[in-house]
Amino acid sequence: MFPQYGKRCGRTIATECSNRTKPDRWSVLEQELPMSNAPFASQPFSGRTASLLFAVGVTGVVLALAAIALAGLGSRWGWWRYGTGFTVLRWGIYAALASAAITVGAVLQSRAPGRGRVLAIATAVSVLALAVVAVPLKFVRSARAAPRIHDVTTDTDNPPAFVALHDKRPGARNPVEYGGPEVAAKQRAGYPDLGPVTLAVSPAQAVARAEAVARDLGWEIVAVDAAAGRVEATDRTLWFGFYDDVVVRVTPTAEGAR
Repeated sequence: MFPQYGKRCGRTIATECSNRTKPDRWSVLEQELPMSNAPFASQPFSGRTASLLFAVGVTGVVLALAAIALAGLGSRWGWWRYGTGFTVLRWGIYAALASAAITVGAVLQSRAPGRGRVLAIATAVSVLALAVVAVPLKFVRSARAAPRIHDVTTDTDNPPAFVALHDKRPGARNPVEYGGPEVAAKQRAGYPDLGPVTLAVSPAQAVARAEAVARDLGWEIVAVDAAAGRVEATDRTLWFGFYDDVVVRVTPTAEGAR
């Protein structure tokens, strides 16, 4: 996928000489060609080579960071499916790290004057690449630590049901109904503290509070039924544009509302 690059090697001789009658010619070759005990010994780059590698590295970092950003935004804007976006993201991370390494390596191996200033630029570019790459890597780490479920609820015994949103998800990959005991077990293992909240207010006030919070969070309000004690809304993630449907169910209790 990406161009391969290798180490620049010094010129070496890997020839065995068994003719004992011509030692002088061997001595001449030894003086004319630099010898190296290591077959892949590294030599400093020339100014032109270092400049070319530096330009390639910086350009690679810029393009890789653009790919990382567009991996999610392209999915959100409908350019490609989510799976394609994840593939672009993965290779964008690889390209950013490789390009950052090329940038710093080109400067460190350069023998051109003014290397200190260029090294500072290369370091800044690499730090930027690492900072951007750290964001999706953190998401990946969090996702791997979470249970592999698409639905969570505060009441696994009697999950709130979608009503208004039930018919607004034609062709959705994930079902609108909660997954049952198997999903509930995974949820409890991953989110043991998740549960309902009891408020010392009337059910109508609790519904109004739930609606206000949803609006403050920027969710799209789909339905509000104060009599049934239900608020339905949809949220969309900023980067990849995933849709998350939410239903809030309010029931009266002796203390107020649950």
